Amino acid sequence: MSANKEYSFFHSVEMSFDKAAKFTKWDLGILEQIKACNSVYQMRFPVKRDNGTIEVIEAYRVQHSQHKTPCKGGIRFSDEVNQDEVMALASLMTYKCAIVNVPFGGGKGGIKINPHKYSVYELEKITRRYTSELVKKNFIGPGIDVPAPDYGTGEKEMAWIVDTYASLKPGEIDAAGCVTGKPITQGGVRGRKEATGLGVFYGIREVCSMPDVMAKLGMPTGIEGKTVIVQGLGNVGYHSAKFFREGGAKVVAIAEHNGAIYCADGLNEDEVFQHKQKTGNVTNFPGAINLEKTTDALELDCDILIPAALENVINGENASRIKAKIIGEAANGPCTPEADEIFVQKGILCVPDMYLNAGGVTVSYFEWLKNLSHVRYGRMEKRFNENMNMKIIDQIQGLTGKQMGEKEKAAIVHGADEQDLVHSGLEETMISATREIMDIWKSNPAIPDMRTAAYVSAINKVATSYAELGIFP
Repeated sequence: MSANKEYSFFHSVEMSFDKAAKFTKWDLGILEQIKACNSVYQMRFPVKRDNGTIEVIEAYRVQHSQHKTPCKGGIRFSDEVNQDEVMALASLMTYKCAIVNVPFGGGKGGIKINPHKYSVYELEKITRRYTSELVKKNFIGPGIDVPAPDYGTGEKEMAWIVDTYASLKPGEIDAAGCVTGKPITQGGVRGRKEATGLGVFYGIREVCSMPDVMAKLGMPTGIEGKTVIVQGLGNVGYHSAKFFREGGAKVVAIAEHNGAIYCADGLNEDEVFQHKQKTGNVTNFPGAINLEKTTDALELDCDILIPAALENVINGENASRIKAKIIGEAANGPCTPEADEIFVQKGILCVPDMYLNAGGVTVSYFEWLKNLSHVRYGRMEKRFNENMNMKIIDQIQGLTGKQMGEKEKAAIVHGADEQDLVHSGLEETMISATREIMDIWKSNPAIPDMRTAAYVSAINKVATSYAELGIFP
């Protein structure tokens, strides 16, 4: 095997699937059906640019599995978009949703453009036309296929999608559920923006709370005091760094595509972000050392490495130089299969993307449920709980004769609002998924790594769904 073998993203996902399938009991035909992408929609449509020229836009939507409906997955705007990538990401969504017990099939979409080269009006026209093409082929809908933001897209694009869909489906009462990641005013849910980064933190925190796992790595339990390096200061990297810092860890390095910095005393992600906004780069941040290459940050000494950028950044060529004891894959596919083999040899624990960055789809699920129920989380029970908590405090103060301070009283009385409930649901989801994967890994010593154990979990759940539907004997 070459040091850094070239292969497609989808093929690398299939390789990981096949590696795990050997540890399951399912018939080969069932495994082939789970692995296959059910539907691939490749489209091209014209858009008139602001300068009057006509450009033909290339776009995709892939539905990997309908073992649960609707399908679910983001839409990315990137000039690197291609069918192979979208198929790989759609399949990962199937496995991701299964692992974290979110009842969706996997889907993914992409438009082959660099969004920075288009005006807002041009992006709106492209997004709305893409949505109408999906509606024509029945590739979008709250019970069919529910897109979300991904690389290069955000709340703005999701608002255009839901508006276009609703205009083409007049009277559909659940139209807001056709897409997630929307602005709050358009049916979005509080807590969605930070969800993926917070999910990364919850997952790694749970791994670090397991004494047997940490003993193997030669580390004490808990997050506090551990050194963290984050690659990528986008939404996921920023919030991952934020929650690790607030949890007591020390973020010692931050890398971006055009620069990287190191500070042994720790970095504040928001200060670095503000510096980047002013200067266009993270380098030359006060008190930090500039690194010669952005990839140098990946190879520094640390306890936890969080790659939160793009695919294949850790591969057969550089994996042997990684010094982190835990790698938390916040991005999609940052480590190649060759890298996984090297991590096993070096005793590095790689916590896989297919469940670790599931915070986004988990909270998207909560948003979808909110759209179908037509009521904000916490609206029915918040005041009732606060009133009951106040009565309990009054009873305690009456029995003890001691008055509680206003700050303590406010903390106890507080009834859960939407963000509290979303964060609580996400925390439960990530803790449960981590424990399920670890139980599978511990129950079969032949399983080489956590990624394979995660795939085993996903395969078993998807295959069981097919079996229970009677599709397979």
